[in-house]
Amino acid sequence: MSQESIKLDLHSPRPGTAQRVLESSLEPVKALYIHVPFCFHKCHYCDFYSFVDSQDRQTPFVDRLITELETLSRHAGRPTLDSIFVGGGTPTLLRPDLWVRVLRTLHEVFPLSHSGEFTVECNPETVTPELMSILARGGVNRVSMGAQSFESRHLKTLERWHAPTSVEKALGIAAAAGISRRSIDLIYAIPGQTLEEWENDLRRALSLGGGIGSDDGGIEHLSCYALTYEPNTAMTKRLGRGEFAAAPEELEVLMYERTVEILREFGLERYEVSNFARPGAECRHNMAYWRQNQWLAAGPSASAHLAGHRWKNVPRLTQWMDGIQESGGYSPVVDLETPDATRALSEVLMTGLRLSEGLDRDAILDRADLLGQRHQLQARFDLQKKQGMLMESDSRWYLTDRGYLFADGVASDLMSSLT
Repeated sequence: MSQESIKLDLHSPRPGTAQRVLESSLEPVKALYIHVPFCFHKCHYCDFYSFVDSQDRQTPFVDRLITELETLSRHAGRPTLDSIFVGGGTPTLLRPDLWVRVLRTLHEVFPLSHSGEFTVECNPETVTPELMSILARGGVNRVSMGAQSFESRHLKTLERWHAPTSVEKALGIAAAAGISRRSIDLIYAIPGQTLEEWENDLRRALSLGGGIGSDDGGIEHLSCYALTYEPNTAMTKRLGRGEFAAAPEELEVLMYERTVEILREFGLERYEVSNFARPGAECRHNMAYWRQNQWLAAGPSASAHLAGHRWKNVPRLTQWMDGIQESGGYSPVVDLETPDATRALSEVLMTGLRLSEGLDRDAILDRADLLGQRHQLQARFDLQKKQGMLMESDSRWYLTDRGYLFADGVASDLMSSLT
């Protein structure tokens, strides 16, 4: 079947294509993503769907979210999920009483396995003992803290409204509540940032929570992202106006290489291009994305993947809420893609190659063979291997250290053999 991109009638009460996929699919779904769009300030680099809500719509949002979760639960794998991830926006901006309602619903309709992972993204300034206690009692066992930097001037450049000291305080509150798994997000290649400042950020992050190997577990996971200038963000517009200069490419490369070296010294290994963890502490939910597993999604702009279909809930709060109410729990969707073998293999190459576990060579080539592209894909791999970007070991394809610096380009080159 060829790829099809559909924009559904957002005002139609008739079942949309996504609903029909959900109702007809027998594939097990073990992961759930929930999107909370509210923020108290829009960071200048952020291109996720989020906004400052001046109408105080948290209660009606949660009303509709609960309806959507109850509806989606009929399509989840049984008996339990392996992972739940709540992102945003700023999920911790939701009022504690509303979190109680959401967590109660999740416990009733989306039970998590005994060893399951339940992550909530946090802004340091919105973490309170009351909220962390509620989250812990509701089954949350992992928080992802958005630190981004420990230098005040770099936070100002990013338009992040939190004090560097609030990160340690927030992590301590989470630990005291019993949330043992803690991750930190950092950004490098910020305009004006030096290599020494970035190294200090890494070491500061690693020292929090008692440090690696401390009694409370310390920081087990770091996500380190190079600053990207996404279209239509305030950051990109400021760059275009000449308010600052982007970090030189050679400095960005040095920062990435030092990231790998420093984190390895502290026992955190790179398991994905931008993610580092102690053994066994990898983000299970994100691994589901990179391995092209199935997942359900709730909330405006949340994206789902089921039985080869992909779709995105409408990224507008009012239309999402109206659609949930009119359809009995199903969100209006946009950009629905139906199963397509070429696209599916391209996605495996793009996401799977980013992982340190690499790709199963024979499985990839067998799928390419069905498309009549086996020899073309092998030829592209051989060229990338010759250029020092890829290597092969035990019948698996991996990025080299140099290849990690150009991961997207390497994957795109392999994908070009399929067209």
